[in-house]
Amino acid sequence: MSDSLNPCVTCGACCAHFRVSFYWAEADDGAGAVPVELTEPLTPFMRNMRGTNQRQPRCIALQGDVGGCVSCGIYQQRPSPCREFSMSGENGEQNEACDRARARYGLPALFHPSLPVMTESYPNAGASTPVEHVQSPG
Repeated sequence: MSDSLNPCVTCGACCAHFRVSFYWAEADDGAGAVPVELTEPLTPFMRNMRGTNQRQPRCIALQGDVGGCVSCGIYQQRPSPCREFSMSGENGEQNEACDRARARYGLPALFHPSLPVMTESYPNAGASTPVEHVQSPG
């Protein structure tokens, strides 16, 4: 399995659809990990990622084009809402928020009850590489 098989690396819709708000102490000036310069105050106790509190949100840390090839510029330092957000279908559970964000960008839902259960969203270190092509018999 490779990173390119993870639907999240070709999506990014959640990063460009929702406001990402979190407790202020998650920022690095409050002993957290999120770079404070990428945040802005929301309330006295809450912050949000810059760019996400707009009419057409897009997180400042999102790199790439939604629906193409994306990544998070602060993945290891991302705030709790990002860490807790699961892709739809992960562990066999639908995430309507994921599917709603994808629909906004014309991307298909990731989960349908008839699809096989996905148990992980990131590559498994020992997994084999998928076959590059399949030849039909004949």
